[in-house]
Amino acid sequence: MNRRNILMLVLLSPLYRLIASLVVAAGALGALSLTAAGVRKGGGAGKAAVGEIFLPIPSLSGAMSVEEALSRRRSVRKYLKSPITLSELSQILWAAYGISETKWGLRTAPSAGAIYPLNVYVVVGEGGVLGDGGALGAGVYRYLPHRHSIILLKGGDVRRGLYEAALRQIWVLEAPVSLVVTAQYEKTARVYGERGRVRYVHMDLGHLGQNVYLQATALGLGTVAVGAFDDDGVREVLGLPDGETPLYIMPVGRVARLYRISREELAEYYSRNRSIPLAP
Repeated sequence: MNRRNILMLVLLSPLYRLIASLVVAAGALGALSLTAAGVRKGGGAGKAAVGEIFLPIPSLSGAMSVEEALSRRRSVRKYLKSPITLSELSQILWAAYGISETKWGLRTAPSAGAIYPLNVYVVVGEGGVLGDGGALGAGVYRYLPHRHSIILLKGGDVRRGLYEAALRQIWVLEAPVSLVVTAQYEKTARVYGERGRVRYVHMDLGHLGQNVYLQATALGLGTVAVGAFDDDGVREVLGLPDGETPLYIMPVGRVARLYRISREELAEYYSRNRSIPLAP
């Protein structure tokens, strides 16, 4: 029996499913214990408070279809000088890595073995997010998917520090909010070995990133995936713990207008390329 067949037998075995389920459950308990051990409940939504802020429950339907969001998705690097709302931030975080199945706590983004090795941080600028009670305090927050909440880790507007760490890409400085996605490689490597470390974690990141792109587009917002930055600089700005590696910075902001393509334009493009003979 070759290695591929052995791997398939392992992945389909009841023992593997049990192990994967235990890993998911352990992740959920870890998120809950973090909150219970070191976090006090903060103020209402939209108020600057040290502690936990419960986000609005996300919507499960919207005005823009998946097809339209796919056709209008673009990397956007220019944002209006206006905040996003707490509801919009809530929706984007849920789309990125929120809970979409309540028995096992599965997420909106697929993950190899349902291990979910990624963490999502939110860098909020001064006046960058508005809620019913006013502006959310500027600072660095961590998203807690199982509670759909954010917890303030560091107060103050750190966008300039993040901009410097991101090799002075101006959209990181000008966006009212940036998501920073980090990975705990060991979580996946413990199950899948080196293949998990060098391949599966990065697949997970791609799934999450596209979710953010599509949700931002559906809300009339723009974003761009930034991978060029100094890792240690980002770690310092966010105060990341050991064992977490930053992989993406995704600025999010309001845009003047979204890109649009018509079905006729698409048909003309395909017709033009179909007229060119295929190379032998």
